[in-house]
Amino acid sequence: MNLTISGHHLEVTPSLRSYVMAKLERILRHFDQVVDVKVLLTVHKQKEKDKRQRAGCTVRVKGQDLFVETQHFDLYAAVDALADKLDRVVMRYKTRQQGPRATAKRLDSGGSQLVQVSG
Repeated sequence: MNLTISGHHLEVTPSLRSYVMAKLERILRHFDQVVDVKVLLTVHKQKEKDKRQRAGCTVRVKGQDLFVETQHFDLYAAVDALADKLDRVVMRYKTRQQGPRATAKRLDSGGSQLVQVSG
């Protein structure tokens, strides 16, 4: 997996780089077929201080690119929100790749019964 972390209007410090890498480790635990990850951290020069810090991430997996972007007034909070969103997107992609049989099997093993409706 190739990981690229870049900054726009800010310098990516080693502590910020390690923080982003630690947050992205969670995604790799759930899904190991990631080819390429690009993270872009930006600070927009807006007059209001609200949500100036943005974090965007493009994850290239087999056959598709997944893109997530968040914004917050604190860059570390934006990275946290980015990791949460990216985790949900990757899990949804993984579920879609496994197909409807895996979903039905998971529902059946959860204690609920599947009911076939004819109509």
